[in-house]
Amino acid sequence: MLPEPSRPGGPAGPPLDQRPPAGRSNPLGEYLRARRELVTPEVAGISVIGVRRVPGLRREEVAMLAGISADYYLRLEKGRDRNPSVQVLDSLARVLRLDDDHRAHLLGLGGGDPAHRRPRQGATEVPDSVRKLLDSIDQPAFIEDRHFDVIASNEWARALSTGFDVGGNQLLALFEDPSEQAMYPDWESVTECFVGSLRQVIGNDGDRRFEELITALAGNPRFRELWARHEVQGQSSGTVRIVHPHVGPLTLNRDRLEVSGTDGLALVVHHADAGSVDAERLRALLP
Repeated sequence: MLPEPSRPGGPAGPPLDQRPPAGRSNPLGEYLRARRELVTPEVAGISVIGVRRVPGLRREEVAMLAGISADYYLRLEKGRDRNPSVQVLDSLARVLRLDDDHRAHLLGLGGGDPAHRRPRQGATEVPDSVRKLLDSIDQPAFIEDRHFDVIASNEWARALSTGFDVGGNQLLALFEDPSEQAMYPDWESVTECFVGSLRQVIGNDGDRRFEELITALAGNPRFRELWARHEVQGQSSGTVRIVHPHVGPLTLNRDRLEVSGTDGLALVVHHADAGSVDAERLRALLP
């Protein structure tokens, strides 16, 4: 069985009914609970006898398979212990069948105290050279920050979608703007991607802007559904289908390039294959 960290307050530690301090969230516990509910006993190699009252694995089953005590796992899930070792987290990742993105997310959540949250690094302003590059690109391109706010965009991007207007937020546009939703025939998969990316980038970050976004989106049924899944998905290059109201259907490549020396800024470019019908339609966006 994996060793448990000593509890604060002496050898006996705090009583088990002690709650997390008021005002503190419990992202690690919420994530563990959500992920164990997705692992069936059959997949975990556990024989099922009788009727089970919970989806997925029970807490004691996760503890047993991970090689830790049920009491310790309960403390982790309830937020009473927020400092598990990497060894414990790796064992839980194995039991919960986490892929690399989800495992990395779990390890990030393991440093749950505000003191362990990600420090700010680099500038939040777009460097002048990157602005010049942005204006020189003859494809829809924009600069986004880690909150999916659009910091800068070229005229091609603004012609492609009002969601790329400077000052807008892509998440809010995607979930709250009917005209923006109508542009994406694969809207459901696009929203899955964005919320999974949001989960990944937030981690344990106490950034107020993230809190504002989640509060603003909390009334949206689709967002609530996806947020409750605790899925994590890193952003990667791919294609996106768009139905533009003026030039019709487009299939575009979407690439996201991080801007070095900044705090999470990235250059996002939508571009069509050379010589394709999509390239011709994209050119028709501007006179």
